Amino acid sequence: MKKIFILILSVSFLTSCELDREPFNSYTEDKILADKEASVDVLLNGCYAQLKGWSDIMHRIGEYPGDNIMIRGTSTDSFYSFISYQHIPNNDRLSVFWNNSYKIISQSSDLIKIIKEGESSQIDQKLGEAYYLRGMIYFYLSRAYGRPYYDSPESNLGVPVVNGMPDDIDNLQLPDRATVKATYEQAISDLKKGEALMTENRNAAYATKEAAQAMLSRIYLYMSGTYANPNQQYVDLSIEYSNKVISSGRYNLLSRSDFMKYNTYAPDDAAQKETIFAVKRVASEFSGFDHFYGIGGMYANIQGQGWGEMYASGEYLDLLRKAGKKNDARWAFIDPQYVTNATNNKTQAFRFIYDLKDNGGVQMGFNYLQQPLETNSDGSFFITISNVKYNLTVVDAAENKYSINYEGKTYVGEKDFMMLLNRVYPMYYITKASLQNNDSHLNSPIISRLGEIYMNLAEAYAKKGDYQNAKINLNLIRERSIIGGGYTALTATNASTLIDEERQLELAFEAHRGYDVYRNGQTMTRRYPGPHTPMVDYPATSLRVVQYIPQSEINAYPGTLTQNP
Repeated sequence: MKKIFILILSVSFLTSCELDREPFNSYTEDKILADKEASVDVLLNGCYAQLKGWSDIMHRIGEYPGDNIMIRGTSTDSFYSFISYQHIPNNDRLSVFWNNSYKIISQSSDLIKIIKEGESSQIDQKLGEAYYLRGMIYFYLSRAYGRPYYDSPESNLGVPVVNGMPDDIDNLQLPDRATVKATYEQAISDLKKGEALMTENRNAAYATKEAAQAMLSRIYLYMSGTYANPNQQYVDLSIEYSNKVISSGRYNLLSRSDFMKYNTYAPDDAAQKETIFAVKRVASEFSGFDHFYGIGGMYANIQGQGWGEMYASGEYLDLLRKAGKKNDARWAFIDPQYVTNATNNKTQAFRFIYDLKDNGGVQMGFNYLQQPLETNSDGSFFITISNVKYNLTVVDAAENKYSINYEGKTYVGEKDFMMLLNRVYPMYYITKASLQNNDSHLNSPIISRLGEIYMNLAEAYAKKGDYQNAKINLNLIRERSIIGGGYTALTATNASTLIDEERQLELAFEAHRGYDVYRNGQTMTRRYPGPHTPMVDYPATSLRVVQYIPQSEINAYPGTLTQNP
């Protein structure tokens, strides 16, 4: 009698040299076959449960290497290697990501092997969910450990394709990493199978036909090449699957006002119509530890919880400012921390970013400088730095933009209020991964939402040379956040810049940016304050744009597991 083990705690070839099978419960193949629907629910829920730990690391791998965030200082936590690009082969967070990923693959594979399709629509739905989860995980693994798809996918390595444990455990020999192309093919095959099997309109806490279509829309966009050298076959497929999601009629863009509260909705909230799939977290399982050490707890201190040590980057803030003073709805997810006195009043200030140089005059990075605002007799403004008076010149008074000549260079900054500093950095809290149901840092990490689908269409149409349709889809997102902010013209000259900027604004803090730059063959530049080596750029050709496979997993693997260079 074959035993099936919930959560795959037993399938430990990825965590240990020992291949013990420790039963989490007493489910056997006979028991599953006797009551398939109930048993499959239990086992499938084990896969969903694994996503909760998986999604934390998924977020850090996808967001921290990007240019949306900064950290107040260096850290001994292994997540700092994602920010600093100082990759290390023994990264405990990457081990968790690898292990949780393959536990989901293994569990879903067991379900697929045991349960035959076609017996009922309910069973087929569950099988489809298992296929979706397996395909999604292969894609996420490949984008973390494999090079961007435009770069020789036939020869560059993705991850091992291991769809369940072989029957011969005693002589276990697992395959080496498949190519990026083969890994993507596995993901696509699974997602298409899931799309065909799933027929129930489940809420966004569960996989659905549309969730599979949304993931295929993204995968084909990742395969669509660069703006300069697009692959039209995959461009068309990304458009096709994006339109399938939209034409389902199941999802709508939230209104501007509701979108500004997007982070407060659970994925199955009746008022929330934009999320396609998210990893649902609930308060009862979200511990005090999670509120401090989870995703949101690093971005802000809310209701007395969280470290609040990572902030919106100077680059991201400048993108928000392009629409004018707080005109962009996405300011709703940024919470500047101001200094207040005993009567809760703020002090007007001028703040700017200046070049940080060593004693030899070589630029090392950037830093913030803020000082209280003072007024000349003629009504103009000045600030005092080290007992020296610096007059400010109006750039755009309506937008609170002024310039200052400091240390021989003119800088543009903003008239605002004195902000709290962490070390030397103004604390621009990020709340997009917090405040679900108004509960501190409770958050259900987003996998797919309709906003991304419209951005996928904008990019795909631009790569197709159809700038009219690209503009239509781009402006759907832009005008939702910026009233009257739609572009009047999109051309071959400006399309890539405008679409990429809007995608960065819209999908910030949702674990996209660290991949979006590289999949289009671009260079990551982070010219803003922080300890992240801001003068070092990372082109898509850099070896550091992909993660090392954890050395512990290579050591434990029953077979060859080739490391990234």
